[in-house]
Amino acid sequence: MLVWGCPTPLLEHNSGCLFTQREREREMESPPPQKFALPVDSDHKATEFRLFSAAKPHMRAFHLSWVSFFACFVSTFAAPPLIPIIRDNLNLTATDIGNAGIASVSGAVFARVAMGSACDLFGPRLASGSLILLTAPAVFCFSLASSAASFLVLRFLVGFSLATFVSTQFWMSSMFSPNVVGCANGLAGGWGNLGGGATQLIMPYVFAIIRDAGAIKFTAWRIAFFIPALFQTLTAFAVILFGQDMPDGNFKELEKEGDKPKDQFSKVLYNGVTNYRGWILMLTYGYCFGVELTTDNIIAEYFYDRFDLKLSTAGMIAASSGLANLFSRPMGGVISDVVGKRFGMRGRLWTLWAVQTVGGVLCVVLGRVGSLGASIGVMIAFSIFCQAACGLTFGVVPFVSRRSLGLINGMTGAGGNVGAVLTQVIFFQGSRYSKETGITLMGIMIICCTLPIALIYFPQWGGMFCGPSAGKSGTEEDYYLSEWSTKEQESGFHQASAKFADNSRRERGRRLVAAAPRSPDAEGHPSVQV
Repeated sequence: MLVWGCPTPLLEHNSGCLFTQREREREMESPPPQKFALPVDSDHKATEFRLFSAAKPHMRAFHLSWVSFFACFVSTFAAPPLIPIIRDNLNLTATDIGNAGIASVSGAVFARVAMGSACDLFGPRLASGSLILLTAPAVFCFSLASSAASFLVLRFLVGFSLATFVSTQFWMSSMFSPNVVGCANGLAGGWGNLGGGATQLIMPYVFAIIRDAGAIKFTAWRIAFFIPALFQTLTAFAVILFGQDMPDGNFKELEKEGDKPKDQFSKVLYNGVTNYRGWILMLTYGYCFGVELTTDNIIAEYFYDRFDLKLSTAGMIAASSGLANLFSRPMGGVISDVVGKRFGMRGRLWTLWAVQTVGGVLCVVLGRVGSLGASIGVMIAFSIFCQAACGLTFGVVPFVSRRSLGLINGMTGAGGNVGAVLTQVIFFQGSRYSKETGITLMGIMIICCTLPIALIYFPQWGGMFCGPSAGKSGTEEDYYLSEWSTKEQESGFHQASAKFADNSRRERGRRLVAAAPRSPDAEGHPSVQV
């Protein structure tokens, strides 16, 4: 189905019609309408999500983003399932292994914030592809590791690639309309995270194949790292060559044509860091995705040591945790969209809090059960709720800021890595706590760090315990246009924000959408009906 896009209408202001020079030029040029394979809104974002389509630009961006992020996850967590072999070869202590696990997720803390800003300024295609290419050589270099120090440094460097999560979420938020953005973010992030489970299954078998082909075990594990390294490199080239930043083109082209204003980093940074909602989501994400990263690092060794299992068996059990991302995180995104359609943003927030809290309770239980069967069952249930909470989180994130979308994505994503670092330092470094006790305490942290969700409040939609503002400032347009100065609005820089505001009105909930007040700026941006 081909849907014709609509030229951007002129904005109507309180003082009458205010035309910018660029708008006059557009009116005179009358460019031909653009065709898309999916139905789109007034911002040319897809209003439908067709999983089995690879149509350019929307669905192609989806598939490129999740596959490349999947490759980065495979590379980052390729080492943990082979730790029993690697620790004997490099004489690693429990402290060395813990430090390496922390290093693998700490590098991406600042990288994710930087990636968010890079996406805002240069676009997700170049930002993502460049980082994947820069970190691929470190994966190849695992074959040369000769000490605990070199092993730690390599895990730290490869971990930077996890910042591609931010470009993945930014890309989806740029391609898909608010009514399906939770689903798109959940699937792209979830299927990317699937790499953390897949590598637990893949690497032991790759190692076994190489060993059985004649290589000694201390050589076989080194050769095995060439597989994720090559995969990561290929996905980087695919993103750069076949991806597109926005529905209407790449950042550089749109800026050159004047269709997208070139923003200032200082203003993007200011709007992002002064929005308290981003900081709260950063904290709560630290104890859903951060816990998932921690689990990827410790779970194979936990089952191997506690229940005296074979390496491949422990890897298969650990894989079941990460492989739940096949449906759990996407399910969180879909649930967020469904609840948002009926109950608005307040429904999204309540569901996020409830699901993440249940995940914390299951984590406490996992640390208390003592049988293999019960541990596997509780671990799978815990993984499903924890990963669904990740999808639910990024059902909220796209609405926090339009101008600083990339930075908010980066801050939230970095929170996941910060949570992983703190959790591993506090509970799993050295021998202060047993793995069982550490898992129990981690569950308590999840429950506590989920409570601040109750503090998130949007004037136009409300929060968990309060409804929307009754004042004149309680509109979507007032919220998103407040990020732009009067001078910037007179220049037309705010047009994308105005269209997004109009398309996000459904976040008031089904009963309140029809009665919601509209700012005069919204009148010039009617949603495309498809």
